[in-house]
Amino acid sequence: MSDPLRRVTRWQAKCTPERTKATLDSIREDMRQRYEAATAALSQMETDVKQTLNAKGVNTINYVPYLSFARQLFKLAKKNISGESMAIEAKVLVDKWTARSLNHDVLVAIRFENFSIDEPKP
Repeated sequence: MSDPLRRVTRWQAKCTPERTKATLDSIREDMRQRYEAATAALSQMETDVKQTLNAKGVNTINYVPYLSFARQLFKLAKKNISGESMAIEAKVLVDKWTARSLNHDVLVAIRFENFSIDEPKP
């Protein structure tokens, strides 16, 4: 390990508020565009899930936990997991939310209709 005093001095030199601001200013537009795209995708997913819930006859007061389940699947899909691994992870989420008293058939419908995830193979 190098000299601790030297490390601290170098860190202080490169971590100034002005330098941090300049760095953030240079990437701010890209950050805004990525946030805007992510928010639009999340909003579209929630709208699609609400349509599925409506088709399954779920009362609107019960939408919140189903949307939480869908957000967890959405987050899982963003991790670039696919195939059997994704099916197993989705089954774990279905089982978790079923244990929290949500309707298993509605959860399976969300998983399949909105995220195109099949049951894992036995």
